Amino acid sequence: MNIIPKGALFDAHSTRSDPPTPSGVFRHTAGTQTFGWFAYTLLAVVVPFTSSITSNLLRSLRTLFGLELKLQYFYGFMASPPLHCDKLWHRMWDLIPHPTTQNRLLLVLDDFINPKAGRKTFACSSFFDLAAKANQSSYPWSQNVVSLGLLKWVNGRWTCLPLAFRFYMMEKDSVRKASKMLHFESKMMQAAKMIRDVFDHYKIRVLVATDSWFGNDGLWKRLARGQSGDFHLLSRLRSNNTLYDLPSNPAHKRQGAPRKYGELLGSTEQCAAAYRERAEPVQVHLYGKQREVLAYDRVVTLKTLKCSERVVWVFRKTRFVALFTTELTLSVQQIIAYYGARWKIEFGFKEIKQEIGSAKSQVRNATAVTNHLHFCMMAATLT
Repeated sequence: MNIIPKGALFDAHSTRSDPPTPSGVFRHTAGTQTFGWFAYTLLAVVVPFTSSITSNLLRSLRTLFGLELKLQYFYGFMASPPLHCDKLWHRMWDLIPHPTTQNRLLLVLDDFINPKAGRKTFACSSFFDLAAKANQSSYPWSQNVVSLGLLKWVNGRWTCLPLAFRFYMMEKDSVRKASKMLHFESKMMQAAKMIRDVFDHYKIRVLVATDSWFGNDGLWKRLARGQSGDFHLLSRLRSNNTLYDLPSNPAHKRQGAPRKYGELLGSTEQCAAAYRERAEPVQVHLYGKQREVLAYDRVVTLKTLKCSERVVWVFRKTRFVALFTTELTLSVQQIIAYYGARWKIEFGFKEIKQEIGSAKSQVRNATAVTNHLHFCMMAATLT
């Protein structure tokens, strides 16, 4: 099984008795054993042996790879701070071949709930679960993870590769990690930092596809309102958003500042009713098939983002969906296809929580919880 390329995260010229040596990430002072444990633990998460809780990973390392590990040493390794996950993620990003989609990084942003049972588990609180069923609690004891992924076309379909994550914790919670108080950060602040980190690494313009919760001025202003074209948003409009036409250029110069907004067009729902008859059929590759949808697009301005946006109304039999993007060069087909591919991050959440087994892990220590989720997401990207 040759999953990790040579010289990528570690030196691959090694055997079970001679663990891989670090490649600019680990330090020799940590002991050469931990270098091999890191590689084999990633492989243990990838192999569908069982759910990847810490005890099952140890069982997998002993059974599949024949490693003789003491329980206390392996648990200490999983909870050890010097794993340098930030540097490892940057190495992981370098391993992705051709990460761009039509000369841009197509990122997807969302958060998910990870239910837990331990009352003292790190980053846990009673978060609101929007997807809770009728027989489930709307405020389960869980972790709230803000995740950033890369949308990439692989083997004729879209896939989402995890790139980074942050644990969101409520401001009222007092949480300690590595003997230091964690400063409160909103989801928008965490999302903006992850997006900027990816941009600083690749130096390529970024298009972030997200839902309406993140697709507003809370994230846009933290990205410096596009930073002269480096960042763009693709999201969904609410039905009560107010739309304005582009400001017209007056024939004669007037006193005062120029107008920022044109005539009032109405709410998103009112515009949908007015533009429905103008909609035209468009061929789009959506949800794995070539589909025909009715769509109408127009460039408008929103007071919430304080810039021009291209809005696309996609009409169904009795309903509509309004999408917007700050990148005006995108076509109607691209806007619909990219936003449809955004749902791949939901499948990634299900895979990480259920198939890989992140939801079943009951480690409580702050470092162990963080390292375990790093292993799960890195394994998903590597695969």
